[in-house]
Amino acid sequence: MTARAFFNSIREGFRGIIRHPLVTIASITTIMLMLLIMGAFYIFSVNARRITTRLSQRPPIEVYMTLQCTEEERNFVAEHLNSNPAVIEYSMASPEENYLNFKSNLGDSSSILDDFDYNMYLPYTFSLRLTDPSLADSVCSEISTYSGVSKVAQESNVMTFLTKASKIVNITTAAAFVVLFIIALFIISNMVRISVYSRASEIEIMKFVGATNNYIRLPYVTEGAIVGLFSAVCSWAITILVYNQVYARAMSSISTDSFYALVSSRTLMWHELAILLLMGLFIGGIGSGISVRNYIKV
Repeated sequence: MTARAFFNSIREGFRGIIRHPLVTIASITTIMLMLLIMGAFYIFSVNARRITTRLSQRPPIEVYMTLQCTEEERNFVAEHLNSNPAVIEYSMASPEENYLNFKSNLGDSSSILDDFDYNMYLPYTFSLRLTDPSLADSVCSEISTYSGVSKVAQESNVMTFLTKASKIVNITTAAAFVVLFIIALFIISNMVRISVYSRASEIEIMKFVGATNNYIRLPYVTEGAIVGLFSAVCSWAITILVYNQVYARAMSSISTDSFYALVSSRTLMWHELAILLLMGLFIGGIGSGISVRNYIKV
């Protein structure tokens, strides 16, 4: 195909959008609705994966030092926790801090501990956050060998649940995108078939004057790509506007530092735009090209 024929085909693709407005509107509406579902599910999956990941990074692991532990032993544990790549962060609590925290949890009954000698009965403790809950067993086994460590406590059931939850969210996200993508291709395929049937006479004339297969297909690919891109931008704008309202209401009583905080629209909006543009371009352009080949014999 010559450069002139190529640009003529591109121009015909733009003209086809204007010449057949009903088919164009139907295609845009169909693709936009499908991309809206994809965009909404993308936002949901990002938030679900973030919450699951942040929760899994805070497994219930507590390191209890012996009552007679020395400052050198506490420093030794702190240094090794700092150098351990599986540990995101940790905090150390003194006997006094543990005592005050325990009293605050008792509420109105805290007065019963007023004369409690916490230095004699309460140890120093370390609270850990891990990068992956599946590493908890190995981390706990290592820490339990440190000098001055009395006990390492963890909730294995919680660890197992968080590990499985992370995997389930990731697998569900991938599977849903594949299913939605196949559905979108099927829908655009039927829309292109309608478009091809409505232009059957034009295609026959082009064939009679010697137009090549690629010359006939290219306008449909161009038209599908434009429709897909326009649909992607519209669906992106709608999902972001709706998500802004949901985010404002949901976060009105939740701190941004909370483990249950939602992802801000500024964080995900450009990633979502890129994904929707690629999906719209592929569904509209490639889907149209495949459909034209399947539904017309040129």
